[in-house]
Amino acid sequence: MASQFFGLNIGYTGLLASNAALNTSANNIANVETEGYSRQQVTQTAAEALRSYTTFGCTGAGVNVSNVERVRDEFYDRKYWDNNKELGEYKMKAYYMNQIQDYFLDDESVKGFTSVFNEMFSAINELQKSAGDSTLKAQTIGFARNLTTYFNEMSSNLSKIQEDINEELKVKVNEINSYAEEIASLNKQITVIELTGVTANELRDQRTLLVDKLSQIVDVETSETPITDANDPTRKTGAYRFRVTIAGGQPLVDMNDYNSLMCVAKETGNKAYQSDLPGLYDIKWSNGSDFGMYNASMGGDLVGLIQMRDGNNGEHFHGTVSAVNFDKDGNALVRIAVSADYLKDINKSTLNNSGVIDVGNTEYKYSSWSYDIATSEYTFKLDKADNVEEITQKKIGKESSVNKSVEYKGIPYYQTQLNEWVRTFAKAFNGILTADGAVDEYGDPGEILFTADLANATQSKFRNEDSVTGVITSESDCYRQLTAANFTVSDLLVKNPDRIATHTVASDGQDKYDVIEKLARMRSDEKVMSFRGGSAEDFLESILADVALNTERAKTFSENAEAKALSVNNQRESVSGVDREEEAVNLVKFQHAYNLSSKVIQVLTEIYDRLILETGV
Repeated sequence: MASQFFGLNIGYTGLLASNAALNTSANNIANVETEGYSRQQVTQTAAEALRSYTTFGCTGAGVNVSNVERVRDEFYDRKYWDNNKELGEYKMKAYYMNQIQDYFLDDESVKGFTSVFNEMFSAINELQKSAGDSTLKAQTIGFARNLTTYFNEMSSNLSKIQEDINEELKVKVNEINSYAEEIASLNKQITVIELTGVTANELRDQRTLLVDKLSQIVDVETSETPITDANDPTRKTGAYRFRVTIAGGQPLVDMNDYNSLMCVAKETGNKAYQSDLPGLYDIKWSNGSDFGMYNASMGGDLVGLIQMRDGNNGEHFHGTVSAVNFDKDGNALVRIAVSADYLKDINKSTLNNSGVIDVGNTEYKYSSWSYDIATSEYTFKLDKADNVEEITQKKIGKESSVNKSVEYKGIPYYQTQLNEWVRTFAKAFNGILTADGAVDEYGDPGEILFTADLANATQSKFRNEDSVTGVITSESDCYRQLTAANFTVSDLLVKNPDRIATHTVASDGQDKYDVIEKLARMRSDEKVMSFRGGSAEDFLESILADVALNTERAKTFSENAEAKALSVNNQRESVSGVDREEEAVNLVKFQHAYNLSSKVIQVLTEIYDRLILETGV
């Protein structure tokens, strides 16, 4: 049965509840500009009624404040994280594709491919008018050098972008590790506080904010499950197990524990592609296990960076093991049959001279390779030191690959396009200069103009382009050695321009120009040189079509993701954000409630004064 002063206690609980609500509103207002803060509200429940043993049964006992909780909607949080990963991916792509597009510009402010290419062929046309003029020959070779310099710089610019991407990849990995450590630390603090029976709202907000930031770097999933008593599974302890997974479900944080990522530079000589920079990073877990950089589920900044750095448009080396043999030194010779057209065209080769090859889901280092044109088979030499004894006849018929298929036109793709053009162009151009009967001013056989500066400080002569056996090796002196980075003109012709061939009949004299006439046709004649279905001069148009399409696509998707992010964030803020006007109304509402509870106490106090002091005997 309630005491005579039961009403005072009811008024007192009302004061407590109103005071808690006022303080919570004040806290909301104070944090209206705090990043990641969630609006909080007081959870009130009616106190358990007391039996009064009267005809009306039970009497209400006032109000209880059960908790102060933050207002969140997990649905909007997940929508925000999902959109964030798209935003991160396409912002990265848009940023770096814009850089690539700028490098390919050719207008009044920048002299690009078309300008340099036209200057060279204008000089060739002038040379036709006086093929024996040494000055015109030197001028033509000078413009040819400008063309090679253009491709050298383009390759260097692309390599610089790849280097920047590689370093930013490391920064993002460090950010992931930092967020993981902070989330694990917050998990520990939250558990300690919530075991006392209260909710750690501010700490939970900080943790959610970290997940928000993490979601733009990589796709993220979270789960939170109550921890029960080991001796009584039906009893909840008040603590929760909070887990974070990334990149398609790989565990990052589990309660107080977290996993770290690390960037491991590729070994010297182990480049993914022929034109790659050495020492590009692979991402692994700190325990050495594979992170799965190329899994289809990964998103965010990471996937944007990885696809820009390693994107090969799906054109990587792959085939089926057709034979396994061993040489006299015990090195394994793994023969792999290929079917893709781009693998059969050595001018499109992206294979580095040495690297790592996957044979039947086992990785091995290869030190060299060869290609049999007749059978469309590559043979890789795997050094004895690399446990090649594991390779048996069981590997025959298994899939084999070098690198991964990355379905995006990133730096390797554009480097490959540059390499393919310079190889095709140089081979056609040199072929005209060195054709049977082509001679220079002295009546000597023509020399090649375009060549490659090799690592041993020599220039390639392309002597092994068409070998007798039909086999090209990784060391063959053929046009595969030529890249946009080492594209140059022959030192021999630079020193003596008169050595350039101009005609095919020695007795006709140096002013004849039938060779020069054929060179001039290379500009627009697809029969002389063809690149991607067009002529030599269509190079820029072909490349710009790729660049413009991917740049516009990245820009469009980035803008769409930003618009969606704004929309989702507005929805999320409508639930968990602090509304100034709403809180101002709440202050007045809770003030009135407080005043009313005070009035209850005042009235009851007067009643008790009358009862005790004036009616007592």
